[in-house]
Amino acid sequence: MKKANIEIIVGIFVLLGLISMAYVSINLGKVDFFENGYYPIKAKFTSVTGLKTNTSIEISGVPIGKVTDIKLKDYQAEVTMLIKNGVEIQDDAIASIRSKGILGEKYISVSPGASDIILKPGDTLFDTEPSIELLSLIKKFAL
Repeated sequence: MKKANIEIIVGIFVLLGLISMAYVSINLGKVDFFENGYYPIKAKFTSVTGLKTNTSIEISGVPIGKVTDIKLKDYQAEVTMLIKNGVEIQDDAIASIRSKGILGEKYISVSPGASDIILKPGDTLFDTEPSIELLSLIKKFAL
């Protein structure tokens, strides 16, 4: 009888440990399974060299969302972004692909516009600036 009680207590302890590890992993990894609290908008770029999914989207250095999909549409790169609810993006805002440092990872920086028209979920942002390719700049100055 005592052996069964000890096994039950150990089983409960292990189960609580696994639940705690899953909770900490999800919160530290910033995993959002259901994408609650976000709305999608799209942006069209002529080039998205170095940009990847799950890349940060920022306004004034503050993260406001992430890239969820990059695909080719009409010979342009169409980037789907999830923006936090409560953050309004004007239709004349400019989305630029920047890099953190000289060789750092890419992210999208959004410069707010002055328009009164706010993008709705699923709308497209057309004012964009592609990433600057460092190698092509060096080639231009070297030749």
